[in-house]
Amino acid sequence: MLNNEDFAEDYEVEIITLEDDLGNEQDFEFLDVVEYDGDEYIILLPVEDGEEADEVMILRIDSIDDENENYVGIDDEEILQNVFAIFKDRYKDEFDFED
Repeated sequence: MLNNEDFAEDYEVEIITLEDDLGNEQDFEFLDVVEYDGDEYIILLPVEDGEEADEVMILRIDSIDDENENYVGIDDEEILQNVFAIFKDRYKDEFDFED
């Protein structure tokens, strides 16, 4: 679980709205971009209505052109774990991570 109350006080929150294959929109708080094994991954925290999300979403950034990015889901559990480990190490002082 992430506890980002102190983190949010120090940084301006950036909200990204993504649309799924069915046209449903979901808001996410942008947390970071992590580079791993030659690819870039975006780390997002779902914005729940009045509730604090306890899991991040990690998507691979697939650049279409200089102005647009496409985000791709990741099926490889090892990649997810390694990217999340980099994120956790980078923000160990800003978030309280629960195992």
